[in-house]
Amino acid sequence: MRMLIAGGGTGGHLFPGIALAEEVTTRHPENRVLFVGTTRGLEARVVPAAGFALETVSVRGLKGMGVLKALQALLLLPVSFLESWRILGRFRPDVVVGVGGYASGPVVLAAWMRGIATAIQEQNALPGLTNRVLGRIVRAVFIAFEQARTAFPPRKTFLVGNPVRRKLMDNYLRSRPTVTDGRFRLLVVGGSLGARGLNTRMLEALPHLGELRGQMDIVHQTGATDLERVKAGYAAAGMAAEVVPFVDDMSAAYARASLVLCRAGATTLAELTICKKASILVPFPFATDDHQAVNAAALVDVGAALTFREADLTGEVLGREIRRLAGEPETLQRMERSAGHLGRPEAARELVDLCAELVAPPTGRRQVVPR
Repeated sequence: MRMLIAGGGTGGHLFPGIALAEEVTTRHPENRVLFVGTTRGLEARVVPAAGFALETVSVRGLKGMGVLKALQALLLLPVSFLESWRILGRFRPDVVVGVGGYASGPVVLAAWMRGIATAIQEQNALPGLTNRVLGRIVRAVFIAFEQARTAFPPRKTFLVGNPVRRKLMDNYLRSRPTVTDGRFRLLVVGGSLGARGLNTRMLEALPHLGELRGQMDIVHQTGATDLERVKAGYAAAGMAAEVVPFVDDMSAAYARASLVLCRAGATTLAELTICKKASILVPFPFATDDHQAVNAAALVDVGAALTFREADLTGEVLGREIRRLAGEPETLQRMERSAGHLGRPEAARELVDLCAELVAPPTGRRQVVPR
């Protein structure tokens, strides 16, 4: 199979695409994957580092831009379409999968016009503009949340979950089991984009942890730019914590954690549900269309998480909730079970299986059956 994966820009779009590419290339030595993105997106750095080929198109976003930038983006659309057409002609893919982001639009449209099998993968509970438009023309739509189903034609929409990178999956399956020594362990994952607000709330919560202060371990991922400020905040509060810019082994960090405090990006939630972790979610307030709040609601609705708006969350409230959950192990266990019910560790495998059926349907079947 030759698969072209179009899109990126952010990790939420890109990393499920990486997981998909890993599944394709590990199935057969003849399989090939090409990514198409932009020079400004995260894919320009991450895709080559992951060992995959990348080509770029000259496309920019339209939504939320000023008049001048929107005009420039419109003028680039014909250029990006022609670039996409040529890339498709050179690579000759069997299937094209759009994962969201600016590059997804012209590439998937050009593939559809060439008669190539096309699909999109929507990571969030609230679909983005590009995927909502492309969902009308592609042969299949792969969603990660049931809430996204209403945005797409039912006959070609498949609930498969978000693919998670093989490294995390393999490491987690082989990692030591969840620690059960009775000590409470908090994992704070601020990430990079939007980390500062979450980091600040955690520092404000430290004086409100009460007797838990001496009975808990904290691992806090701050992002690169906020490291020293957060370290100083813990020192000023007289609390020991492992404060790092990035956690290298997330699977081990999840295995140790009793509770995770984090944003509500689609990839993070996929990891939480696969690793069966209770969480306090603080959606990034500037996410497009507030989609992280919708993502968070999907976990809250089944009892897997708590969620707070960043503007409404004070240090006192956060400290109180952490103390309460630490004192209610039965509640944490229920949240973990609920998270596990949403987990889809086989998402990448199922998605590739469905793509293979788009290219060559099994004998006696005209198309894959939605579920």
